Amino acid sequence: MTQAEKRVFLIQKLLGENPRYGDLAVPSKETEQKTLLRSLMNVRPPKAIGKDFLTVQDEYLREETAQKGVTDLADLTPAEPGIYLWQGDITTLRCDAIVNAANSGMTGCYAPCHGCIDNCIHTFAGVQLRLDCAELMRKQGHEEPTGQARLTPAYNLPCKYVLHTVGPIIYRDVTAEDEELLSSCYRSCLELARENGIKSVAFCCISTGEFHFPNERAAKIAVDTARRYQGDIEVIFNVFKDVDYRIYRELLG
Repeated sequence: MTQAEKRVFLIQKLLGENPRYGDLAVPSKETEQKTLLRSLMNVRPPKAIGKDFLTVQDEYLREETAQKGVTDLADLTPAEPGIYLWQGDITTLRCDAIVNAANSGMTGCYAPCHGCIDNCIHTFAGVQLRLDCAELMRKQGHEEPTGQARLTPAYNLPCKYVLHTVGPIIYRDVTAEDEELLSSCYRSCLELARENGIKSVAFCCISTGEFHFPNERAAKIAVDTARRYQGDIEVIFNVFKDVDYRIYRELLG
């Protein structure tokens, strides 16, 4: 099958899962098909699906990532020993593990095509990731506490693993507890990575954006914590916005 044929196949399978979608037709335009496919994946609850879907989905997502272009950690230049700064799409980075700024429900973002990193990672990893996260939560029996970390396979992403952590949400002023919880996110990810033999970890800007932690303050906590606890783990600070790149560039000299 071509990429277009795979995309239509996946859309039809997802539409067929829910009787409410019975009147929806597959759009003819590629951009509209991609939007619909991502939306259907985003709103789909965590549940099993047939091997035929997974086979096509995996081939489709890996090709989509290849077309975007994959960046390998080996091709990056460190900003200082063991620490890298890279601006780009974290779902296209090949390293041992990337960090997902998750919410306390831990099963991803359900808002169709939302721009948060949680949505992007779950979209391009595939539907298996949500099911894995749901199983972790079922065994845990409660929402994920802020400042801890959980590990899952990365499925169709170029990395091997995803480290999921819930950062503090800022409603008014940043407190000392908020700062400690954010530091704990970075520390917990590094500790969990070390326990699992993971040698490189790419961090997104945890708690900024939707969780409203001030960018400069969050970056300083991230860099300070990484320098203290990285050990022999290579750390990549992944940024997407120019403002964050400038902040980290200054912090890393």
